[in-house]
Formats: sequence, structure tokens, C-alpha cells
Amino acid sequence: MDPVVVGILGTCLLFLLLLIGVPIAFSLMTVGFLGITYLASIKAALPLIARAVYESSSHYPYTIIPLFIVMGSYAEISGISSDLYDTFDKWLRRLPGGLGMATIASIAGFSAISGSSVASSAAFGKVAYPEMRRFNYSPRLAAGTIAAGATIDFLIPPSLGFVIFGMLSEQSIGKLLISGMIPGLILAGAFIGILYVWVKFSPNSALSSPEGVSWKEKITALKGIWETVVIFLLVIGGIYTGLFTPNEAAGVGATLIFAMAIWKKKLTRQILLSTLFEAVRVSVMVLFLVASANVFSYFLALSMIPMKVSTWIGALPVSKYIILAIIVFIYLILGCFLDAISMMILTLPVIFPVILKLGFDPIWFGVVCVLMMGAGLITPPMGLCVFTVASIAKDAPLEEVFKGALPFLIAILFVTFLITVYPEIALFLPNMMGR
Repeated sequence: MDPVVVGILGTCLLFLLLLIGVPIAFSLMTVGFLGITYLASIKAALPLIARAVYESSSHYPYTIIPLFIVMGSYAEISGISSDLYDTFDKWLRRLPGGLGMATIASIAGFSAISGSSVASSAAFGKVAYPEMRRFNYSPRLAAGTIAAGATIDFLIPPSLGFVIFGMLSEQSIGKLLISGMIPGLILAGAFIGILYVWVKFSPNSALSSPEGVSWKEKITALKGIWETVVIFLLVIGGIYTGLFTPNEAAGVGATLIFAMAIWKKKLTRQILLSTLFEAVRVSVMVLFLVASANVFSYFLALSMIPMKVSTWIGALPVSKYIILAIIVFIYLILGCFLDAISMMILTLPVIFPVILKLGFDPIWFGVVCVLMMGAGLITPPMGLCVFTVASIAKDAPLEEVFKGALPFLIAILFVTFLITVYPEIALFLPNMMGR
């Protein structure tokens, strides 16, 4: 049988397995193994699976995953999220939708020391949602703001999304992390703009305005951001200047936040064990997904599908930006049915060669890809951040949280368009690192 036909049949089998509920890692591994066995031999398939699993679990750069997860967990435990919210609340509360703006600004700050959007949505669901509801913000606006704001965590370093993209595409994780900095800040600003317009056109969404705060209180509140600033400058500044590798920076950050949690007497034996267990659980899940993706990618390479698709798309008589728009649309659709990490793992083996063939910068495309991962976190029916916030905000039904988060999708698409027109927004800082 023609290898391309085998590849197409294997891909169809993969989607069939996903439809009947087989976990994506097992689906990828099964189809990859069967495909390699057919196109090569079982003697080639078995050692390949063993090597993929071993390399994904023993490769030193991948230690960054549990370290970033631990950083976010310790940051929440030590009360950094509530300190940030208190600071931005005092500075922004008098603006239309000010509490929502404070939430977005706080999440952007928290993102500088946390690599998980789910951790951000959980932390601020507990901190910000009750406060917004106390001042008569509608459940839709309050919960939607938190769920959408948590997607910033995928852009502002340290970011688990960039780490996974770098692992799959074999690009510099350090440059990828730095590339998300400016787009992440722009996205936070765009979210605040969405909030301002929302409250202006629908004042019933935020009926009462909190009382004012004196300048003395505002200045005093700035002490709530010093921990975030110190950790960010040490971790991300260390990566940018070359003082630390990304792995070393993650280790330094995790140790520093761990020390802060002990200093504040927020760390108990039970919390420590649960945090480490969560880091192990998520890391094993991600690394097994990566191992499965490597096996499936090898099968696709044997089938010649990536090369054929890349050659065919590269020869299309249309602008490369039209093709990029189609890819973004595909990601938006897939984000409705797959979680963010699975979506990237499933598509990159085919899409990444196309991006290179079209002449797009791979670091820049990493930012586009992570933006689409963020979109997938708030689009129904699989929006993980929406589910997280809905589980905390008991008076906000799931469909209301989805309705509240979807307007922010406009901002994500706007930032994607902006960095496509001006790619230097994403590439300026990484290019400075290379000099």
C-alpha cells in the first residue's frame, strides 16, 4: 500500500480512537506503533517506542516542566496572588470595570512567576471572584474575566505552552519564553480594553463602584508586588542575560518561592506533598504525551505526509498569509474539542514543516501557536480555564462563564493579527538575546 495512504488511514484511525474516548497519548502511541510496524517492521517499532519514552523522561531540559509547575503552586500558597490583587485593586478600582481590570493586571503579574493558566484561573477564582460579586459585578462578567485573563499565563514567561512548543519543534526554549513577553503585555492591555467597552455599553454588568482609595494607601499597597518583581527579574532576567539556562532559572525561581512560603509560614507538610504530587502528575502526563507524539511523528515521516503536505501548500498560488489564516482557523476549531497541549502535540508534526516552508520565523510561530492554545482554554465545550472557574464560582453556571469569556477571544485574535503585521513585536527581545 502507498505510504501516503497508510498515513491517511492511520490519521483517520487516530481520530476514531479519540472520538470513542481513548486518551490522546494512548491513541498516538497505538497508531504510531501500528503504522511503523506496517511501513517498516515490528523490530523497528518496539525499540523506537522504548527510546521515545526513555528520552522524553530522561532528557535534562525537560526538568523545566515540574519546576515551572512547582513555582506556580508555591506562588499561590505563599499568598502572592492575593497580594497582587490587593495592589492593583487599590490603583484601578475607581475606573469603569476597575475590579475586572485589577484582576487582569494581577493575573499578568502572577503569570511572571507561574507557568500554568489553570493555576492562575484557580488562584484568582478564589481571590477576585468574591470581591467582584460583592460589588455587584454580574457572574458572567466576573467569572468570564478570570477565565479569559488566565490565558495570559500561556504567554508571559515562564510559560508551559512555550516549553512544550520548544520540545516538539526543537527550538530554543529560552528564546520562546522571552518572545511571549511583549505580546503577553499587549494581550493584557487588550483584555482591559474589552472590559472598559463592556462596562460602558452594559453598565448593569457592574452596578456599583467601590469607594475611592487615598494616595497614601495606593503607595503603601505597592509593597504587594515586590516579591513578583524580584522573582521575575531573577528568573526571566537571568534567562535573557544568559546568566541562567531556562532549567537553572526555573530551579532558582522554585527555590526562591519555596523559601518565601516557608518564611511566611504558609507551607505545611500536607501542602508540600500535594504540590509535589501535582507536579509529578502533570509532568508525567506531558512527557508521555511528548513521547507518544514523537512515535506518531516518526510514523508520519515514514508515510511522507508532512513532506507532501508542505510541498503542496508551498506551491499553492495564494499568499502565505491566507494559508496562515487557514491554520489559525483550524486551531480555533480544534480548540473547541481538544485541550491546549493535546492540540499542539497533534498538529505540529504536520503544520510546523508547512510554516518553515512558507518562510515564517519558527519563534514567531511559537507565539501564534501559544495564542491559539490560550483561545482553546476559553472556547466551548472544552475550555479548561472556564471549567476551573465554574467549579469555584458556584453562582456562575458553566454556560454563563463561557459567555463571559468569549468576548475576550476578540483580543486574542487582535494580538495574533498584530504580531502577524508586525512580527518584530514577538521577535525583538529574542533577537536581542542572539547578539
